Amino acid sequence: MSQRTKKELLEHWRPKYRQGGRGRKQQILDEFCELTGHDRKHAIKLMNGQAGRRRNPPGRKRRYGEDVVPLLKALWERTDQLGSKHLVAALPEWLPYYEERTGSFDSALREQLLTMSAATVDRLLAPYRVQTESWRRRMPKPGTILRAQIPVRTGPWQVEGPGWMEVDTVPHCGGSMAGNFLWSLTFTDIHTGWTCGRAIWNCGQHGVVEAVQEVEASLPFPLLGFDSDNGHEFINHHLRRYLVDRPRAVDFTRSRAYHKNDNAHVEQKNWTHVRQLLGYERLEHPELVEAVNDLYRTAWDPLKNFFIPSVKLTHKQRIGSRYRKKYDAPQTPFRRLMTSGGLNRKAKKTLMDYKRSINPLILKEQVETNLRKIWALVQKLDKKEMSKWEQTG
Repeated sequence: MSQRTKKELLEHWRPKYRQGGRGRKQQILDEFCELTGHDRKHAIKLMNGQAGRRRNPPGRKRRYGEDVVPLLKALWERTDQLGSKHLVAALPEWLPYYEERTGSFDSALREQLLTMSAATVDRLLAPYRVQTESWRRRMPKPGTILRAQIPVRTGPWQVEGPGWMEVDTVPHCGGSMAGNFLWSLTFTDIHTGWTCGRAIWNCGQHGVVEAVQEVEASLPFPLLGFDSDNGHEFINHHLRRYLVDRPRAVDFTRSRAYHKNDNAHVEQKNWTHVRQLLGYERLEHPELVEAVNDLYRTAWDPLKNFFIPSVKLTHKQRIGSRYRKKYDAPQTPFRRLMTSGGLNRKAKKTLMDYKRSINPLILKEQVETNLRKIWALVQKLDKKEMSKWEQTG
């Protein structure tokens, strides 16, 4: 039954209900409740015209009058619009000075201000606070706009020569990312496997750009492509400006988020070229950066690139739940680079002359010597820092 029909029935029965006796009223209520489905007590109130009336409004009586809001607003504005909790704590300090300027207040008004809770302050000041639409607070995360400008590389690499490199970082944090420590940058060429390592401090954006500049200057081939993950050390304006804003821009791409296999070439070099060399120890002294870089430049990178062969995947086939992989014959990155067709005659001669000037046995001894120097420096710096703590403690 609609509300309109119930109202018509009520208007029809109400005069008869008021004029009838006790028996007649019971009869009218029985019929009215049966037709409308109302509760009997509610039907009696409807017949008497008392439904919807309240003798007293619900809830507690209003404690704060209209005169307290302007005063609270004035103090709030003079305190540079403090938050409610801070304003409650500041009112006892500010109120005496405000009374000296404007005159003393009524004791009841002063008591209301000083006993007001933070929730009440929020409620009373809500009409005067700046109303910001919800969408204005949804600011993009840092790097979101820039990340959209750097394309995502999907699928396997299809390159025919050197110059297309994957880059990744390796933290030397000892299992804890807290504090300051040294990072290693690993650069791997997709076609030849040519790999370079550099150490930087704290993985800062400027440090990464400087390391990229140094590695590019040392490469025997031009840098054509640069592929990284989505870390802030790579997705920033400094690196993008360096790679893209040049006469011949470098193809700057990134991997998909949470897909480590997109950077599989450099990920495997993180183990063979960084972890097998420096392990998982924490290197937390900035003095170690130059020592590790000297190890990379003079011994480790030449040893790996000129004298350590590696295999390259040539075919991959899925059979059931397994993959069958085929690799080419082991070759050093130097040999692959010489036969890649990406070097001119002068670059080839320079590489050959450099190879004749180095010896893998001497390079290996230099690696061991530099490692001993690094760990001796670590122990020296640790002792020095420990003694400093003991003196200050």
